[in-house]
Amino acid sequence: MNYYSLHHKSPKTTFKNAVINGIAQDRGLYFPENITPISNDFIQNIENYTNHEIAFEAIKQFVGDEIPEDKLKEIVKETVSFDFPVVPINDNIGTLELFHGPTMAFKDVGAKFMAKCLEYFNKDSNDEVTVLVATSGDTGGAVANGFLGAKGVKVVILYPSGKVSDIQEKQLTTLGQNITALEVDGVFDDCQEMVKTAFLDKEITRTLTSANSINVARWLPQMFYFFFAYKQLKQKQKEIVFSVPSGNFGNICAGIMAQKLGLPIKHFIASTNVNDTVPNYMKDGNYNPKPSKATISNAMDVGNPSNFIRIQELFNNDFEALKNSFSSFSFSDDVTRMQMKKVYISYKYILDPHGAVGIAGLLKYGLQENEYGVFLETAHPVKFLDVVEEALPVKVEIPTQIQKVIHKEKVAIKASTYEDLKAFLMKN
Repeated sequence: MNYYSLHHKSPKTTFKNAVINGIAQDRGLYFPENITPISNDFIQNIENYTNHEIAFEAIKQFVGDEIPEDKLKEIVKETVSFDFPVVPINDNIGTLELFHGPTMAFKDVGAKFMAKCLEYFNKDSNDEVTVLVATSGDTGGAVANGFLGAKGVKVVILYPSGKVSDIQEKQLTTLGQNITALEVDGVFDDCQEMVKTAFLDKEITRTLTSANSINVARWLPQMFYFFFAYKQLKQKQKEIVFSVPSGNFGNICAGIMAQKLGLPIKHFIASTNVNDTVPNYMKDGNYNPKPSKATISNAMDVGNPSNFIRIQELFNNDFEALKNSFSSFSFSDDVTRMQMKKVYISYKYILDPHGAVGIAGLLKYGLQENEYGVFLETAHPVKFLDVVEEALPVKVEIPTQIQKVIHKEKVAIKASTYEDLKAFLMKN
């Protein structure tokens, strides 16, 4: 499988090089040259396959022969080693819980898959790879956990100071070993811009790669969730609408990839907080990124979502075609809290603020009688303990995964500018 840059100014490359390089030299995101639908027979009989078999079938064409089939199956097995249940909320809405992994966030899947691929590609090399990643919340913890102890890999995580939850911060600053956290004076967009700038800095001679969803090995495995949900819902014989809480738009873009592979999904809703670049674009076709604003759903605090260009590519940059399959709505913190309260009062289900934005998107879309709506719960409510316990009359139990880190001491290096990041990378 070859990959090309969406800026179309760099040569095509392999899956391995796309994973190792992160982004192309022209700063474009990599995109697969071909997308071949999965056989209709496989989709029609999806309930007869294990999650491991489904995930392997979904990803294999994008890896090609660069990882042997038996090794790729092993990587997939390690990646999807926990549950992905669709939990009913009412008769026509369910939530796909993506928080049953080691860091209790949906990014556990992509982080683990990428870590295992990179470790495989690096197995015979003495060169050390530095994984550079920006996080608005959950990416950092998932990447730190996924890469912890990986041979020949150092991880440097940039996060915006004071703009991630206490538990998220502990998950990315307490592991040590090959993981280093840089606390940036700024917002997520500043962190992401520093990462992109580093890739093009010829003075940094070490191999750098990104573990954000701009990296194909982080982005593509997120397709698995949508296949797993469809497997559980197929017997309902209803058209499925997914509402995806969206920040950098990697998750919903992966869902659209699953649709292109033949998964019968009727419609996608990108539900955002007040960072409304894409909802505004869907109104008039004008894409105007702007600085991000801090919200209680901080993992979506992104003003210029990197992966939206991939969504446009999936629809051949045809705005009308995109509108037929894709909607996007923006919600304030007040609406987010209101949805958390309504769902708890009516159904005794505890939403995290991102899931609350997700269900708000479904309700605004307005499901028809023949449709079943699924919103993604992208993180466990404990990850946003203060927000949840302030909004709801509950005391959230601290799961084992969180208890392991909550009392550990934070270790982070302060950084304010790209020069600070560069100085750190050149010294370490």
